[in-house]
Amino acid sequence: MNTLASRGQLRASFIRWALFTVPLVFLLGFLSGMVGSPDSAWFQSLEKPAIYPEPKWFGIVWSVLYVMIGLAVAMVASAWGARGRTAALWMFAAHFVFNLAWTPVFFGAQQITGALVVIALMAVTLIAVIALFWKVRKAAGLLLLPYLAWVLFAGLLNFQFLQLNPDGGAAASDSGAVERVRIGN
Repeated sequence: MNTLASRGQLRASFIRWALFTVPLVFLLGFLSGMVGSPDSAWFQSLEKPAIYPEPKWFGIVWSVLYVMIGLAVAMVASAWGARGRTAALWMFAAHFVFNLAWTPVFFGAQQITGALVVIALMAVTLIAVIALFWKVRKAAGLLLLPYLAWVLFAGLLNFQFLQLNPDGGAAASDSGAVERVRIGN
């Protein structure tokens, strides 16, 4: 026998990893999403970009993406002995911190500019993750390409929110007043 593990053993390793990584990625994404809400008065007061999709699509898209992300991580994690496996997983962990930070920064802290910085770091580290995953398991890198497309779209959306709301929506929320009307002189 000239292999370290049979196909069945490799498949079993992948399944075990997937049973761990998919729910973990999904749970962490869900918990991060609980920090803020598009239903908040602050967000509702913001001017929305023309490309802003219906809010229902965010939950649908992120659910699908989190499953794909979890499967990609499982593919790399189950590639025991593969060159670059450890570096790829560490880069993913660093990247995922930015993923999880975006919602608390944008919705929780109501910092549109800060969120744009976070999403830029998210995109850059995701490109590095895709390159490293690709070297370990090409399919894992491919699974992350829709995620990259969504992150780039979200970055554009974040940028447009900033352009349309240069004060970050802070003026309305600081004073509690939306519009002042003066009667007389």
